[in-house]
Amino acid sequence: MMKPLPDCYLYGILDLGYTTPEEAPAVLGKMLEGGVDIVQLRAKNSTPQEIAALAARLAPIAHEAGAPFIINDHPALVRATGSTGAHIGQDDLPLADARRLAGEGAIIGKSTHTVAQAIITTSEGPDYIGFGPLFATPTKPDYVPIGLEEIALVHEKVDLPIFCIGGVKLENLPQILAAGARRVVIVSGILQAADITGYCREVKRLLVP
Repeated sequence: MMKPLPDCYLYGILDLGYTTPEEAPAVLGKMLEGGVDIVQLRAKNSTPQEIAALAARLAPIAHEAGAPFIINDHPALVRATGSTGAHIGQDDLPLADARRLAGEGAIIGKSTHTVAQAIITTSEGPDYIGFGPLFATPTKPDYVPIGLEEIALVHEKVDLPIFCIGGVKLENLPQILAAGARRVVIVSGILQAADITGYCREVKRLLVP
């Protein structure tokens, strides 16, 4: 049974900048064993054909664990790969177009970088938003970090699951939660951990109410 979005707290991104397609199924298994609630495949330097082939292998692994499986940037691949949905950025196609391409019932998330942007994006009808980057992060080097000051405000203004992203690690998670975050996205912290499963379990221990 697929975990509903309101029950998802730890969003893990399987980024091919940190792992290979060959390693991805095993890494995904460790993430899920550790309690990652929702997973995104991010493959910025891969072709749509390569992404589709890998997503078709990974989606069943995630779904068997009850975790939604999201494709970054390519809503048109959702139906063909059996994925749960897609995530888009501010500079990508309109959200309504992404939803049409992904198909009925697909989850669509969108990145936001300010409170005002989050409010505007909410009116477009996403299922969740990403909010950040909180800190400088190598996965988004061109984005200026926004810090922690607006976390509480965005949760007051936006009535959707909000996943705080950008430089989130186990070691700074307590201060992020103290600032008002309820859900987070972690990329390199998970993928570079010596014990991925153990790392995710520690994060979930702090996250889950």
